[in-house]
Amino acid sequence: MSSIDQQFVEYVVKSLVSNPDAVKIERRIDEKGVLLELTVDPEDLGRVIGKHGATAQSLRTLLRALGTKNDARYNLKIIDNGLPIEQREARPKRETERIDHTEPAAPDEEEPELESSLPGAEEGDEDGESGSDRYSKTRRELEEMDDLDL
Repeated sequence: MSSIDQQFVEYVVKSLVSNPDAVKIERRIDEKGVLLELTVDPEDLGRVIGKHGATAQSLRTLLRALGTKNDARYNLKIIDNGLPIEQREARPKRETERIDHTEPAAPDEEEPELESSLPGAEEGDEDGESGSDRYSKTRRELEEMDDLDL
């Protein structure tokens, strides 16, 4: 006959896994409290543990709440009965190399220079200002606008 804590963990874990028939829980009592050893199908181990152990930690938190109600201290141990680490299929590593999506200029084309591509940079515009004079004038106008109280 299984106790309420075993039934509780069994119900929650069977709801999570894809192979509920492989879920087994052994209950042991020692000086530290009640130890529940959970064994699942190796394919479902990741589901029970969760990302960064979040699901396993949630199960332990729920068991702690149950222990408060029953005046007992529960510990959950998840047994890894899968393949040895050497034989497990390694997760594919992400590519760390960044791909440059910009297209290089054709070999016969030269890249335009910034100053020559600005209008009025070399020759004067209709007012007779060069590019650097226009820059200075625009800079002064912006400084004057900063002085305005708006």
